[in-house]
Amino acid sequence: MLESYLTLKAEYEIVPMELKDCAEVALLHGERFPRVWDETEFQGLLSQETTFGFVARQTNAILRKALPGFVLARHVAGEGEILTIAVNAKLGRSGLGWRLMQAALRETRNRGGETMFLEVDGSNQPALGLYRKLGFETVGERKAYYVGENGQRSTALVMRRVLR
Repeated sequence: MLESYLTLKAEYEIVPMELKDCAEVALLHGERFPRVWDETEFQGLLSQETTFGFVARQTNAILRKALPGFVLARHVAGEGEILTIAVNAKLGRSGLGWRLMQAALRETRNRGGETMFLEVDGSNQPALGLYRKLGFETVGERKAYYVGENGQRSTALVMRRVLR
């Protein structure tokens, strides 16, 4: 019985982000991005009426594990924007990014959004693949926008998806 539990595939639920999640969200963000947002920045953003987010939680774990993933977005005047999204590096290609993005897209539509925008580092091939599969198209570039840990600059691609 123990062996079957140890080999059990993880199951996740996607739930609305709450202020109490911001410390874990900031921790995961810091693991995935060179420019870290701290807990108070996430709390400030999430406190705004136009901002919303979702977190992934493992539902079949005995002990609470590190936050698997999150997405933070906003909706203003018919347009949504993904502010940031991160999935634990060990869970890449697990479908969590897809599920988190779907939740954000659905919420933006529910709020009356007609389009969703995001910016992504042009060298981030896994993210670009996900966004393209979700129907996002590149609509602009910001040259030398991101600064990596080594000080190198990379281009941000501005992407858009029509929701209606």
